[in-house]
Amino acid sequence: MKLNDYFEKTTGTGVLSTADGNGHVNAAIYSRPHFIEGDKLAFIMRDRLSHKNLESNPHAVYLFIEDGPGYKGKRLYMRMVREEKNADQIASLQRRKYVKEVNEDRFLVFFELARERPLVGD
Repeated sequence: MKLNDYFEKTTGTGVLSTADGNGHVNAAIYSRPHFIEGDKLAFIMRDRLSHKNLESNPHAVYLFIEDGPGYKGKRLYMRMVREEKNADQIASLQRRKYVKEVNEDRFLVFFELARERPLVGD
């Protein structure tokens, strides 16, 4: 199954891990990635620690745990390639339409997939 199909059909919990240029690590809950431009993944990010870390270190890992019994899911090793501050595109991609108006800057951050691994084992 292609990754974009997997994430469209599978529910679960995602965690995005980043580190700054000094190696200080952060992990945060994130929604499933958006697939744009074929092989590019994108996340909607607010200007918080994960986004700040990517300014000095473009590498990140997204860990996704499927809903249900057992430990199934994916680990995606990625490298940030660019970001946009396109409010219209972000609004069109936003999955939760009931969210109140956001008064913070939001960015659409694009990544290249370097490696995909299962949640457990390899």
